Amino acid sequence: MLTNIIPKLPMRHKEATKQFYYHQLGFVEIGDYGDYLLIKKDAIEIHFFEYKNLDPKENYGQVYIRTGNIEDWYQTLLDNQTAIHPNGALRVQPWGQKEFSILDPDHNLLTFGEAL
Repeated sequence: MLTNIIPKLPMRHKEATKQFYYHQLGFVEIGDYGDYLLIKKDAIEIHFFEYKNLDPKENYGQVYIRTGNIEDWYQTLLDNQTAIHPNGALRVQPWGQKEFSILDPDHNLLTFGEAL
């Protein structure tokens, strides 16, 4: 039986990834194994693998994260001066979700959504 999913995303520089996820998004470290990093916030866990030659402009890593109180979360990120994706401002989507998106330092797209 399937119980959970944990995305694995590429990172070029572990320290830049840590700074962004810890200070901008409030994640905490749950494991650091050289070229492999594990982080968590609430019920969300994300793993990162080192990919030093990654071209961020060619990275298509994406994660969709469901959330409650999306407007509060959006405001928290604005207050933290987290850049919102140019095409990802908070809005209602035709598929019944209120969503917004951000890019991490390696251009992994994080979309946050709440059901209407």
